[in-house]
Amino acid sequence: MEKIFTYTRREAWVLEPEPSTFAPNSRWSNKDMDPVPPKWRTWTTFNYIAYWVSDAANVAVWELASSMLAIGLSWRQALPAIAVGHIITSIVMVLNGMAGARLHVGFPVLNRSSFGFWFSYFSVVSRVVLSMFWFGAQTYTGSECVYQMLKAIWPSLAHLDNALAPGANITTAGIMCYSLYWLIQFPLMFVSPQKIRWLFLVKAFIVPPAWLAMLVWSFVKVPSSKGLFEQPSALSGSAISYAWLSALNSALSINTTIAVNISDFTRYAKNAQAQCVQLFIIPIAFTLVSFIGLAVTSAGVTLYGGAVLWDPLQLIDHWDNRAAAFFASFSFVIATLGTNVSANSLSAANDMTVLFPRYINIRRGQVICAILGGWALCPWEILASAQGFLSFMNGYAVFLSPIAGIMIADYWIVHRGKVDVPSMYRPRGLYRYTYGINWRAVVAIMFSVPPNMPGLISSINPKIAVGSALKFYDFACIFGFAVALTVFSVLSFAFPATKTFLREAVTSEDLGEYSESERSSHIEKGVDSGILVV
Repeated sequence: MEKIFTYTRREAWVLEPEPSTFAPNSRWSNKDMDPVPPKWRTWTTFNYIAYWVSDAANVAVWELASSMLAIGLSWRQALPAIAVGHIITSIVMVLNGMAGARLHVGFPVLNRSSFGFWFSYFSVVSRVVLSMFWFGAQTYTGSECVYQMLKAIWPSLAHLDNALAPGANITTAGIMCYSLYWLIQFPLMFVSPQKIRWLFLVKAFIVPPAWLAMLVWSFVKVPSSKGLFEQPSALSGSAISYAWLSALNSALSINTTIAVNISDFTRYAKNAQAQCVQLFIIPIAFTLVSFIGLAVTSAGVTLYGGAVLWDPLQLIDHWDNRAAAFFASFSFVIATLGTNVSANSLSAANDMTVLFPRYINIRRGQVICAILGGWALCPWEILASAQGFLSFMNGYAVFLSPIAGIMIADYWIVHRGKVDVPSMYRPRGLYRYTYGINWRAVVAIMFSVPPNMPGLISSINPKIAVGSALKFYDFACIFGFAVALTVFSVLSFAFPATKTFLREAVTSEDLGEYSESERSSHIEKGVDSGILVV
């Protein structure tokens, strides 16, 4: 009993500081925030291929492609938009990922060099909130997959009496399946980022074959001459152009979150070149999965009364073959598990380590995300009653794409890769800028975000008329990224932060050459490691 009461004291939750920390004290860093040591740099090119094949095989990508049929585009119009969007995404991913692979630090730390030590918390908090909401939404999607699996075994589940109030927005069967999925998912919160790559490998071997089987089924049931290849566009004139731009923007938006924090994964690369395979695997994997979604959805239109069943679980619900429904739903369970861990729980956990480094490491952060995102936010309430809120969450790329643009501009254009890693851990280091804020990033955000706000507001509440601004919102991602990158670069050269310009990059290995006592003295004095360009 006394041991239990020990954990009621705050001191019991303080993490043991590591001697290798680069911060002045444990208030600013912990083991999971520090640069990844060589022994933990285990991700190879094959692991990044498995990761992206795994990430592409998720319900959201399927729905993205099939929903394009619902808005009137033909597959010939939708597929190029998806391919172009993911080619652009892959370039951004490699550029931001290279910084993590070279410096071995995650997004929350790396972001300090461009936004400033304190203003970087704006990006971090934004990512935490977004990740936890999407964790809940993805968990709810996973519970729907579990429901289809159980219904395939016990069809009577569809007629289970509902003991919950009508206003609960979830049924007894629904909360049971949600709890089961959450319990299946929860143990993965304790797996380290170095080892979670095996989940992506398993998913990469299970999910794509299952979905290819669904593709074969669609062409067997509905020959291409009667289905996908003969489906015309329902749009004409300028409506096609705006719908195509909207589809391109959606393809860009779906991976904006990971484009911002890809360094959380590339920091574990064996070498900087290992992550370059993203340039090829991202457009290939996502375009292929999108084609499967288009083909199967198109077959569903012909088979099930003309309705566009863009949600694959709704389509599976129409199947008479219970074994096929079970295994297809199982593949979606695995798909959702991998995506929820990689895109949401790990991202939130990495960000939380920066907010409370003395108390939260990656494992604790994932557990917090699972509890708050999974239960406290009640995702079934959000999904049932706030379509406008989901539009806002989808539109969050309005904020994230400028962040990605600023980070790329800072690392590649302004500083050309010559940054000081140890200074990223010091509140009074090189990246303090003006009271911890890089005003150039603030101005870039102000130029890139507000023009898209009218369109975002209208997408949340269509009753609010914003005129032609809504069409401007159709390419919000491209606009936000390009404007933020341009404005930040121009301001950084016109009004340079001279102290941050170095002749060469300073990494964790450079500081590691000192003895422990020399390193401690170096950190305590706050001496900046780089050599200034004068």
